This record gives sequence, structure tokens and C-alpha cells, in this order.
Amino acid sequence: MAVPDFQTFLRPVLETISDGQVYKVHSVRESVAARFKLSPAELEEMLPSGKQTRFNNRIAWAVTFLAAAKLADRKGRGIVAITDRGRKELKSGPQRFTVTYLMKYPEFQDFRRSKDVAETDPGAPGKSPTPNGQDLTPQELLESAHQTLTNALAVEVLEKTRSTTPEFFEHLVVNLLLRMGYGSSHENAGKIVGKSGDEGIDGIISEDRLGLDAIYIQAKRWKAEVAVTRKEIDEFKGALDSKGASKGVFITTSRFNDAARKAADSKHYRIVLIDGDRLARLMIQHNVGVAISETFEVKRLDSDFFDEE
Repeated sequence: MAVPDFQTFLRPVLETISDGQVYKVHSVRESVAARFKLSPAELEEMLPSGKQTRFNNRIAWAVTFLAAAKLADRKGRGIVAITDRGRKELKSGPQRFTVTYLMKYPEFQDFRRSKDVAETDPGAPGKSPTPNGQDLTPQELLESAHQTLTNALAVEVLEKTRSTTPEFFEHLVVNLLLRMGYGSSHENAGKIVGKSGDEGIDGIISEDRLGLDAIYIQAKRWKAEVAVTRKEIDEFKGALDSKGASKGVFITTSRFNDAARKAADSKHYRIVLIDGDRLARLMIQHNVGVAISETFEVKRLDSDFFDEE
């Protein structure tokens, strides 16, 4: 099963701490995971940022929302306990708590009305329902929006790249590899090979900053509907052989068909294939051809600052 949305976790989290004991959040996570019979793969599923698992994020926000409604009380860093209000809700409340249901409490209304929460909370007034009826946590909503913007930018970057000249595209490719940490500068690490006598090689770049080994580049600025085939990969292998090399990067603004990918998977050559989508995302990741438009800081409580011991 997929990891349930954080609203589905609200009541199970409260039931886990219902005996009045003080619980560490990681213990709550273990109990809820066992209750829903979540597999290791499901528990390890990451948010788009790759910084936190989806399950841990949803449990954390379930605890936050319960505390905001005064159904639970944070007793310290990573520690939570049920309140009298929480006990009453377990006895008389619905089998599934929702954000809408918690809105009956003034404290939760204040929490929701705060500017920071209103702008990120998936259930805030004016927010559209999330896909498949699953509510995202505020962090998931931010990351989802970021992913949507990145996807749209990737399409725009790729379209613009396809409209460049072959010469510009070859320079772009070397610039990208330099940004990715290969070599140290254009002068001693990256080189564009001229059109005459290039023998199927469009560029050369040092594998490391000391220039101990060279990586040969083939760059194809092709339309989306034209796929790179086995023929182009075999020709690239021949070009590598002529240089006495075995390492290469084949970059295209289009795609590779199955035969091309199979041909590149060889014991004798190390050929990395980068298609149009991956190229655009690498350009975004390494700030090649893009500029930062907005920067947002997501902050957390510094518990050490408030430690009076």
C-alpha cells in the first residue's frame, strides 16, 4: 500500500499515545508503521528533496496538527503526550480526524490563520484539493510546487537548447561538465574539437582537476522526434578506439532508442548516455542557462538555543 496521507495518521498517532505516557516521536512512528503494515520500501520512500522520508514527514505533521488543536502536548524535543482534550476526542470523536474537523477548536483556527501556515497549509481557505483526495503536508506542498516549477523549466530549457547552433551546443556541453566538477577550467580541462577532422568527437574534458584522464564527448543537437540509434553509438565507439580511449559521454537533446542503450552497455567501454530531459535537469541543477528567480528559507526551531542547562 502507499503511505497514507497525514490526515489518516491523526487518530492512529493519538491512539498510540492514549495511555498517558510520554512518548518519543520515533516510537510513535514505529507503532504506526506496524499498525499500517508498511513495507521497508514504503518507509524508505523519500520526498522529492531527498532530505526526509515521506512517512516521517507525515507523522511529524500529524503530531504538529494534533498539538495545534491541543489534543497532544509537546513535552520537549521529539517528545509528545496526549492531553485531556485528546482523550475525550478518542472517546467521542470520529474514526478519522481531518483538518476540517480540528477547525472546531479556536487554537487550531489561530494556527491555521497565521500567515506562514496559511500560505503552505494544503487545507487553507482557497487551496485546491490535492490529487486523489490525499492531503499533502505543508513541506510536501512546497516540494510539490518546486517540482512542478522545475518540470516546466526543464521543458523550456530543452526547447531553447534545441534552438541553438551546433557550435553553441558543443560549448554548452563542456560548460555543463565543468560545472559538474570535471577538470578545472576551459584552458586546461575542456576543449571543443573543430568540425574538420574531429573523427566523431565533439569535445574533450579532463576526468579530474589534475587532468589525469580524458573523457571524450559526442553532442547531438537533434529534434525530439529523432532518436539516437545503435549506429551513432557504434560510430562513437569507433571514435574512442581511434583515440585509444574507453570513456565517453554521449549527450543529445533528443532520446536514445533501446538498441542504442544496449549498445552503450558494454564491458569494454564506459559510455554515459544523457538524453534531452536529463540534460535539461542537469543544466538546472548546475545553473547552466538558468538564473535564480526566488529564494525561500524554511527554518526550524533551534532547541539548543533554548537549552537552559
